[in-house]
Amino acid sequence: MRTAPVVWSIAVGTALLSAVPTAQQGSGQTGRPAVRGAARHDTSRPLRSLPQFPPRAAGAVLQRKLLPNRIGSRSAAGDGALQAEGPALVAAPAAAVNFEGLGNVNLVLPPDPTGDIGPNHYVQMVNLSLAIWDRAGQQIYGPADSSTLWQGFGGACAASNDGDPIVLYDQLADRWLLSQFALPNYPKGPFYQCIAISQTGDPTGAYHRYEFLISENKLNDYPKFGVWPDGYYLAVNQFTCPGFCSWAGQGVVAFERDRMLAGQAARMVLFDLHEEDPYLGGMLPSDLDGPTPPPTGAPNRFCAIDDHAWGYSGDQLQCWNFAVNWSNATLSSFTFDSAYPTAAFDSDLCLYARNCIPQPETAASVDALSDRLMYRLQYRNFGTHETLVANHTVDATGLDRAGIRWYELRNYGSGWGIHQQGTYAPDGNHRWMGSIAMNGAGDIALGFSLSSAGVYPSVRATGRLAGDAPGIMTTGELAIAAGQGHQTHSSGRWGDYSTMSVDPVDDCTFWYTQEYYGTKGEAPWQTRIGAFRLRDCGSAGPPPPGEPDSTHVGDLDRASSSQRNVWTAVVTITVHDAHHAPVGGATVTGAWSQGASGNGSCVTSDAGSCTVTKAGLRKNLKSATFSVTGVASGSVAYGSAANHDPDGDSSGTTITALKP
Repeated sequence: MRTAPVVWSIAVGTALLSAVPTAQQGSGQTGRPAVRGAARHDTSRPLRSLPQFPPRAAGAVLQRKLLPNRIGSRSAAGDGALQAEGPALVAAPAAAVNFEGLGNVNLVLPPDPTGDIGPNHYVQMVNLSLAIWDRAGQQIYGPADSSTLWQGFGGACAASNDGDPIVLYDQLADRWLLSQFALPNYPKGPFYQCIAISQTGDPTGAYHRYEFLISENKLNDYPKFGVWPDGYYLAVNQFTCPGFCSWAGQGVVAFERDRMLAGQAARMVLFDLHEEDPYLGGMLPSDLDGPTPPPTGAPNRFCAIDDHAWGYSGDQLQCWNFAVNWSNATLSSFTFDSAYPTAAFDSDLCLYARNCIPQPETAASVDALSDRLMYRLQYRNFGTHETLVANHTVDATGLDRAGIRWYELRNYGSGWGIHQQGTYAPDGNHRWMGSIAMNGAGDIALGFSLSSAGVYPSVRATGRLAGDAPGIMTTGELAIAAGQGHQTHSSGRWGDYSTMSVDPVDDCTFWYTQEYYGTKGEAPWQTRIGAFRLRDCGSAGPPPPGEPDSTHVGDLDRASSSQRNVWTAVVTITVHDAHHAPVGGATVTGAWSQGASGNGSCVTSDAGSCTVTKAGLRKNLKSATFSVTGVASGSVAYGSAANHDPDGDSSGTTITALKP
């Protein structure tokens, strides 16, 4: 490790960060969005066959950029949801898998660890590298410089490796999303977002690659993604550079997911919210987990925290609705929904100074980053109700001791509200930089960094079961990585986020990645990846080799063609196993209705897809509906309850083809 890393001069415009008059509340409908296509796109060769670039030493400290109206806003209120100190009600869970992630191979601060679990792989990115493991923790790819993914693509994404990565597994489509920003002329624009969507469920395979221009003159800092059926959604904190990077407003973006899944030319829809509320920042988009999509047509919800000391009327969660309209993208809307009053919290730790969290054996402290929600804003649909879970770092005691405020919001069909909330700070240690998620049983897991003057920076997790008393994390803490060192770099930069994920195979197991220090030094950070269950959710996970699995419809697509006096309806069916892998050789049967009649069948290819057609349909018939009635694949059972459709044009079992 070098003794004096080069510091990127990304400074903060202090004039915009001092106390200001009362912040505005969302007034309703924003203006028309900017709509544009990707600056470039292609489909790569398989990642495993691309030359693997070794991690390159960047020697950089990416400076933190505060959101507006934060400095000097210390709250006088105590914490209104502090969980009482005391022993845990339930023993700590045991780690099912625990293995080392990427370390500081690029010589940068901070690491920004992000990752997700799929049916067969765990994918992790940090600043500025990526790696892939199998589910047992055996590394099968990397570490590779993140630029490996973009080689041969051209443009800013191929020329730059600027970080702020995000990894998400899109469960509805069995695809991977890997993204980072590109700042080729920093501190000047233009500024880009690079997005790669895997062509299949194999993260070592080919990727559909996209370069989107976010702005000619506003930096797209802190990009955070969410998966939704009608789009990939993004929130960015915007700054104008050069000189001091001055606050320039919240930006929100929707990307055309269905076309990106197919590797086609795709558009983006962007709202710049600076004129709506210049102090609005730190938003997160909702990110879908689980096999059940949201109700048809439901907008993606973006939420942010508001401390009353920032000029808002009481401590609150503020949420907006992003309704994209791909038929006429300029009619898309981003509208204020509601501000939900929360129990009192104080977001001001050390006056938002970056040197705040203490470590043993050193006067050097690290950043709490307590001015925003922490990634992710996780969404789940249980059928009877919808949920969102979120968290952020707070001063739990008024004495600059970091704890984690967390929330569960619910919607039973009549509107959203806070169902429960709590602040987790059970002893004198500092807990911060959290990530939270809920599994299919309704259990919640919370992962975080932990440090104090007596405990080296470590990785821990806690949780609660669905039926536990509200507002309390009931389990003991799982030590995913016990620190043995500390950071001495004067910048104090800590990772800007971490990631808690839910296993798509059993919808029960949690997977968490976070940084820690195993040795002492300027920045010898390491990351850890740990998987654990809070209980047996009624599933033993993947079946042992050779045992029967189950199949389901993973996608239904429709098309049609016209002849002189008749037309033909075409339906393509994709069959998946329980791990969302394609199933070849399966016989699909179904029936036509709604003006058409008769049965149809086909046998899936190795890619898991096959097609049925209905020809000779009359011109006065406007549509024809096909319903899957069975999937036969040897002795493997057909589990129709798991049928789904990633692009939302069917129920997963029934689809209607329209006359051309």
